[in-house]
Parts: sequence; structure tokens; C-alpha cells
Amino acid sequence: MPASQLLILNKKQIQQKIDRIAYQILEDNMDETEIVLAGIWDRGYRVALRLQRVLEKIADFRVTMMRIDLEKESSRLIAGSDLNAEQWAGKVIILVDDVLNSGKTLAYGFGLFLNTPHKKIRTVVLVDRSHKIFPIATDYVGLELATILKEHVDVVMDVEGQEDGVYIS
Repeated sequence: MPASQLLILNKKQIQQKIDRIAYQILEDNMDETEIVLAGIWDRGYRVALRLQRVLEKIADFRVTMMRIDLEKESSRLIAGSDLNAEQWAGKVIILVDDVLNSGKTLAYGFGLFLNTPHKKIRTVVLVDRSHKIFPIATDYVGLELATILKEHVDVVMDVEGQEDGVYIS
């Protein structure tokens, strides 16, 4: 880790945020039999896996994991998933990413679900930087962080040889 990085959340604090978000998801979906956690590859998927572990302990509903692969640098939606539309149709979808900056990644993530019926879509981000240029709302947020545009927020989770943490540089 470069000396210019500042630790914002440590491993314990990240888990506390994930636990709180999991309980919020549970409260919002008490009557469901299944929800789909759609994690944006790769760091959003890591957050989704952590949420899955907590939800499987506290919730009665089934949690189905979904990996969303996006071409984030593309000027048009290029996306894919490890599930087919029949597997998420008619269900609650929780779209998960690590950091919300402009909202483009979540907007592209929504694109996968536009032509398929679903009960509702909710969003989860571990850190919301509040620099949105897309009309994206976050339903479950671990930390809202006021930053300047040139700062970078990095979420490190499940990376071999590195302690979990959220850093700003």
C-alpha cells in the first residue's frame, strides 16, 4: 500500500457495514422465498459474496448468486451474466457494487434486467462517493463519503496477501 493511501474502513468495519446492509435487505424482503444477489465483477461480486454469507445465516429466503460482467469503458451497454434470464425473472434482484462514483457501472448493470420481468430491483454499494452523473439511487449504502473527483477510493477484499480495507488516495 503506497504511503499516500488513507485507511477509511478496516476489516472489522467493512464486516459491520455488510452485516447492517444484510439486515436491511432482510427487512425489505421478509415475504420473499428467493432473492438474486447480482454482483458486478469483480469487486461488487466480492461484496455480494459477503452479503450472501450473512443472509444465509439470518434469512429464511434462498439467496441466488449472479455474476455480472460489464465492459465498463464502452460507450454502450456490453454485459453478460452467468445466469440466464429465466433464473432471475419474477424475483427480487439486488444489484451490488463496491464503490458508486458516476453511476455508470450500476446503470449498465440495470441494463441486463430491462427486458425481463422482476419483482423489484434494489442497489447496494459499500461506498457512495456522491459524484453521480447518471440518475442512480442507492438503496443500501455502507458509507457515504465526500471526496473530490481526483481522489480514488479502493476497496480491497479477499485479495491474497492484503488485509481487507477501504482506502482513499
